[in-house]
Amino acid sequence: MASESYPPLFRSLNNSTQIVDSDEKADPVHDLEDPLPLVDLQSLKLGKQLGEACEQWGIFRLVNHGVPPTLLSQLQDHAEKFFSLPFESKQSLITSPLSYFWGTPALTPSGAALHRKGSILENINLVEGFNVPIAQLNQFQADNHIVASFSLVLEEYGKHLARIATTIFEAMLKNLGLDPVESKSNLSHSTGSVRVYRYPRCSNSNSAWGLDVHTDSSVVSILNQDDVGGLEVLKDNDWFTVKPIPNTLIINLGDMMQAISDDKYKSVTHRVKVNKNKERISVCYFVFPGEGSVIRSSKYKPFTYSDFQEQVQQDIKTVGCKVGLEKFKISEAV
Repeated sequence: MASESYPPLFRSLNNSTQIVDSDEKADPVHDLEDPLPLVDLQSLKLGKQLGEACEQWGIFRLVNHGVPPTLLSQLQDHAEKFFSLPFESKQSLITSPLSYFWGTPALTPSGAALHRKGSILENINLVEGFNVPIAQLNQFQADNHIVASFSLVLEEYGKHLARIATTIFEAMLKNLGLDPVESKSNLSHSTGSVRVYRYPRCSNSNSAWGLDVHTDSSVVSILNQDDVGGLEVLKDNDWFTVKPIPNTLIINLGDMMQAISDDKYKSVTHRVKVNKNKERISVCYFVFPGEGSVIRSSKYKPFTYSDFQEQVQQDIKTVGCKVGLEKFKISEAV
């Protein structure tokens, strides 16, 4: 793709090293064939597979999910066409309620990019993308045919992901012994959003990162990645590569699910490494608790997702990173 499609700071990545080296490059990574637990959506009633995956990993590979392979392919094709547009065009074409971002995955509630404390160059993540609040997609008026066509595909995809998220969430509640009626508001489809990411290729791939080490703030996140790879997850202080396997989805639990489960389930720590030869495109669906839904846990003070989001925004502005659930933890008596 032409370099003009990239944000200006990304355009010389293959000619010179502009990204500050990271100590994370020293971490050894286990490159197994497929380290993730496998969960069959059609067999969730069995429960055991899902429970073990959520407790031990906080992430798993989903098969028999019911999303047509043709739709998954269309997502990737439309994403490639969109990202190939000139940088300035993408900025102007993506308007409210959608938002375009680059250099950071952190967004304000309005969708604007939220950069960490310090200079952009020091803190840059090699990622560009756009955020799509699925429930508000019908309010978006696209004049460009590429964007308009992509919007229709995303709307259809969002319906499938809402179904999958509900099925998995209800199965998790059952495994945890939680009341499905009382817990229903802890996952709301009105909050569902899709983020479409592009990570540029970078000759300095050993020390440059698409996304820094983090956990998601969601209840669950559902990832569709292309065939390039780059996602790495942390388990028992070891990093593992998540290999791309066609027509499977990656489900990872976020901070909200860890709190809902009283820390029985893990919010998985992960990161994305860029590739020196190819760019990577991924599409991720995030879903959160409903507006005003209070998460009650023996491990944490009662809080809403809005409370959590506000704290995260403050942390990024002041200390430069998300602190997360630790800020809500109940102090143990001395």
